[in-house]
Amino acid sequence: MKSQALQELVKKIFSSEETKSQFVSDPDSVISRFNLTETEKKSVLVTHARLGLVTGNSVKLSDTIVPLGNWF
Repeated sequence: MKSQALQELVKKIFSSEETKSQFVSDPDSVISRFNLTETEKKSVLVTHARLGLVTGNSVKLSDTIVPLGNWF
């Protein structure tokens, strides 16, 4: 992940139970707080929809995200 805003979003989701809960119920409301590009927003939403970004299987999530590292 190269985007500072994307890193901040992920950090906030995983460090704050309140933010995590808000993200699960309304991802757009949390994403809108960060200065993400449209591509980053779509990537976060697609990953969340496919894998449950905060509720999914961490191995499956890691296997999906790691190859995308250079893309971000």
